[in-house]
Formats: sequence, C-alpha cells, structure tokens
Amino acid sequence: MKKLLLIAPSLHQGGAEKVCAMTARLLQPYFEVQIAIFDSGNIDFDVAGTPISDLGLPSRPGKLAKIFNVFRRAYKLARLKKREQIDIAYSFGPTANLANVFSGGLFSRKGAKLWLGVRSYMDMDSSWLWLFCRRADRLVCCSETLRGMIAKKYRCDNTCTLISAYDIPEIRALSEAEEAVLPWQEGRMIVSMGREDVVKGYWHLLKIFSLVHRSLPDTKLLIIGKGEFTEYRRLARDLQIEDAVCFTGLQKNPYPYLKKGCLYLLTSYFEGFPNALVEAMALGLVAVATDCKTGPAEIFEGRYGILVPNMAQEPDMNAAHIEEEERQTAARVAELLQNEEEMARYSGLSMERAAVYSKEEYIRKIREWSVS
Repeated sequence: MKKLLLIAPSLHQGGAEKVCAMTARLLQPYFEVQIAIFDSGNIDFDVAGTPISDLGLPSRPGKLAKIFNVFRRAYKLARLKKREQIDIAYSFGPTANLANVFSGGLFSRKGAKLWLGVRSYMDMDSSWLWLFCRRADRLVCCSETLRGMIAKKYRCDNTCTLISAYDIPEIRALSEAEEAVLPWQEGRMIVSMGREDVVKGYWHLLKIFSLVHRSLPDTKLLIIGKGEFTEYRRLARDLQIEDAVCFTGLQKNPYPYLKKGCLYLLTSYFEGFPNALVEAMALGLVAVATDCKTGPAEIFEGRYGILVPNMAQEPDMNAAHIEEEERQTAARVAELLQNEEEMARYSGLSMERAAVYSKEEYIRKIREWSVS
C-alpha cells in the first residue's frame, strides 16, 4: 500500500483544509494516509484514525519571518518524508505548496511524487506559480476552467482537474442530526456560507437582501461562517435589516443551518470551486451566484442555477449607495421567491447537479494517478 502524505497549513476552517480532511477520510482504505500541518490549534474537521504530524510552525508576521518560515517548514517536512518513506506528497494551498516544493529536493525519498493543489483563481498571479508548474509531478486544479487558464498562461503540461467530492447522504444526515438555533424559525430564508473575507462580497449580499426584504418583509438572511463581521453588522443596522439578519458564527456542523434556507446566494468576486455552494445544492437550495472567474458557471452549466453579474471588488459600506448589479440581483431573487413552480424546479436541479460530484469519481482519479 502506497504512503500518501497530505499537507495543509492547519485543519481549522477553510476550503483547502476541508478538502484535505475529506481526502484523508476517503483514501484511508486505499493508502497509508498521514497529514502534516503547520499549526494544530483548533482542529475543526473530522480526521479520526489519520496520523497527524504538527510541524509547529504557524504563520508569523513580517516578510522576513514568512520567508524564514517557508524554509523551516520545508526542512521539517523533508525529514518527515524521508523518515516515513512517503510515496506521494499532496499539498493544499499556496503556503503548503511552497513547503512541499522546497522539501522535494532536500532529504525526501528519491522518486517521491509532488502533487500541488491550486484551489483559487487568485493563485493565478502568484509569483510562485511558475515554480509550482516546473517542480510538480501534478498541478491539481479544483476546476476545469482554472486548469485551462494555468496551462495556457504558464505553458505547463502537468495540470489536471480534481473537483471536490461530496458525500451527499452524509450531508443530508448531518442536516437532520441537530436543530439550528436561530432568533426566528419562520420566514423564507436566504443563506450564504463562508468565513469573513473581502472576496466573499458580503456588503453586496447585505445590500441585495435589504432590497429583497423591502419587497418581501418575511424574508430572513443567514450568514454562516467564522468572523466577527463587525463592519457587516454595522451595515445591516444602517440598512435597517439587523432584525432580519443572523450571523451564526463558525459551526462545526453547518448543515442544519444551511438546510433552513430555501435559496443560497453567493456574492463572491473570486472563487476556486465553491464547496459551500454545492453543499447547499445537495440540500435542495435554489442556487444564485455571481459569474466570477471560476466556479459557479462551471457548476451551473447554464441550467442548474442562476448566474448574476459579477460586482465591484472594492468594499462599499455606504448603505445609501446601491449598485445597478445589486438592484438587478435583488429583483431576480425576489422574482424567484414569489414563483413556487420555478423554485421547485431549481431545487430539483440543484440536487441533480450536486449528485454528479461523487466521492467514487474522486477516489478513482487519485488511485489512477498514483500508479501513473
């Protein structure tokens, strides 16, 4: 059985970290799986039964400290690879990829494969991506669109696509496992999920919702994810919707909250492959998303959800300023919510599309690559 080392900055909240934990669980029957992380604080994902090595090198402030950290991580990782006689080292995200690349030629087992995971369109302009292309045995991209962009820009022929796997029965079971604690239990709920990050465009989300709420006063908004959301709470007050908005914070099991929604609204201007969007679709939520560079258009394929215009990237916390794209999106959402037949049709299409991203296909590809 081949030895597979998965490398991530941590196992605390985040798309790459979540995929790392999921990969470990799925591949345990087929590989000797281990995980290496830089910081073991606040592990949020289920990795029971998988050995974890904490390199004890969390992120540090300052440019010089960050550079020094890269090489310290690479040294420790190289020693771990040699000691454990690793066959394949698969890293997730830019900082893990850097350590993986630099550890490749130090003390690692000769012939050990380097797989580097690229999970965001923002990585396209990374000053390190050319190095990843040159040194990787596989540059694993989370969407076909992203793979094509990287292959063309960097002229590399080692790119491949591996879309995240989703255990649909498990997601549905977890959604029923407990009750979501909310300030209200009635009303049509719009949901969005993700950490507090400017790329999520949450100011757009709140402004769009304020317009929907004005025409449909029974609507509510749930924002699920880690963060204080201080500026966004203030914006909700300024928009006079604070009683209709709930910031749930980080939830180890977010699915009971997600299940409360009837419509999932994604307002990001950058995504790699939005896991939360597919998870919402698996629970039958109607999907509306901005047409950002990668992700939603590939998932929807022109029929499984509704694309709306991408919006401004500069945060705008002025409640009096509403963009035309925000008005257009609010009008489309309000129209949807008032059309039961269309909501039912898109709910069915959501579940149909989510079922395509099976764990069986994910496992098959990795097993096939491991012998090539």
